[in-house]
Amino acid sequence: MAIAHRTKPKRTRPASPARHRKSVRSRGLRAARWRANGHGVPALHGAVPAALNLNDGNYLRALEFLGRHPDYERIPIARYNPATFNLDRMRRLLKLLGDPHLAFKTAHVAGTKGKGSTCHMLAAMLRSAGLKTGLYTSPHLLDLRERIQINGQLIPPEELVRLVRRVGAALRTMSLTPTFFEILTALGFRYFADQSVDIAVIETGLGGRLDSTNVITPEVTAITSISLDHVALLGHSLAKIAEEKAGIFKPGVPAVSCPQDPAVQEVLQRVARKVGAPLEFLGQEIDFTHRFELTRQDGPQVRVTLNTERCRFEQLPVPLFGEHQAVNCGLALVMLDKLQGRGWQFDQAKIVEGLRQVRVPGRLETVWRDPRVVIDGAHNAASMQALFHGISQYISYDSMVVIFGCNSDKDIDGMLEQVARGADKVIFTRAMNHPKSASPEQLAALYMERFGKMAQAAADFRQAMAIAARAITREDLVTVTGSFYLIGEAKQYFLDRAARRTASSRN
Repeated sequence: MAIAHRTKPKRTRPASPARHRKSVRSRGLRAARWRANGHGVPALHGAVPAALNLNDGNYLRALEFLGRHPDYERIPIARYNPATFNLDRMRRLLKLLGDPHLAFKTAHVAGTKGKGSTCHMLAAMLRSAGLKTGLYTSPHLLDLRERIQINGQLIPPEELVRLVRRVGAALRTMSLTPTFFEILTALGFRYFADQSVDIAVIETGLGGRLDSTNVITPEVTAITSISLDHVALLGHSLAKIAEEKAGIFKPGVPAVSCPQDPAVQEVLQRVARKVGAPLEFLGQEIDFTHRFELTRQDGPQVRVTLNTERCRFEQLPVPLFGEHQAVNCGLALVMLDKLQGRGWQFDQAKIVEGLRQVRVPGRLETVWRDPRVVIDGAHNAASMQALFHGISQYISYDSMVVIFGCNSDKDIDGMLEQVARGADKVIFTRAMNHPKSASPEQLAALYMERFGKMAQAAADFRQAMAIAARAITREDLVTVTGSFYLIGEAKQYFLDRAARRTASSRN
């Protein structure tokens, strides 16, 4: 179900051309500064790093430039087709930048849930093996630069400014206007090429077939778990969504996937045969098992075993919380195996050490201890189910308060069903100034109507947290979920709170 939202039209008054130009420039910089300071547009949320002066005009102008382009993470898309998602437009932009995507090797990951975690685990293991490794993911929690990393380090602010200027110069010769995601993808590719990475791990943004990242010819591709999400764009069935995801398959390039719904597996196999991509599945062609264990020494933990002709990983601990992370870990490991089959060499001990060090923000992450608060970016029914299952395995609590907010174009009915099963109390809220955010009041009304349970609505996260704090005891748990944009605001809230506490203790 999608919840409609309305915006009240603003009244405007005429202005002289000169005054108008000056006004637009100043408003743009003020808006960029506001966004960069952790407010407003989530696509640029929290984008000014601590080392950079907030009044640095170059960085703020770079953010303002990016914000002028269509951002389909924030605005509704009329149609999912080559008019809105256009690989020819992306290729033209890359050509103007010197075709940087041809200068380095890549690994490409698509899927509905788990693709970000898979990318982070793969990149960490490649980095530990001694390779200079790029990582391109989306969305981000606090800082736009999280999306573009090399060896775990965010792209420096001055590099982002330099590359935005280069992209801006290139765009002056283009008749078509690229999207925010296309520009950021091209910028990331140019950065990886300039820094001479050995390999870059690339996560798709939306779908796969028409995604801006699908201009690369990777060394290996992977499809993580597929479930219903973005149904208005990708299709209302698992089979249609799988068809879009499988669009990243390339002739002769090995492809791997995890256990899928039978309808999904059939589509992936059909597309792979048509394209000529050798496709294998964990637990079928690939010898893979996992198990959950609880020991006095290590506590709750998931371990994976993967054996191939080239490598043997026995009972490796999965570094991320949740049994669902086992297949993501397995995919990352088997992607390494496929790279070895194409001539790459890895020290297995270094691979294991790299996996052990993986930490991914926003995945069952504890952001506060008293009261206990965890955040998770689950944003569809399947990932919500995995979240609550993971909490039951890893966290002991008396009662759980869920602070929930999501986009209006999501499978709201499916997510609310999972919330009703897992939460003792629910507070609905929204990510601030995000046009796609569903109305908290409408969410609460729908929840109470469907499940006969009480719920509250809050205008923003700060208010929702204040309500939760009054309702819990020391043994209770607060879980913030439903949207990466919402959990980003929650994380920033607690970072600010910790900073204030530290400053107060020094005085």
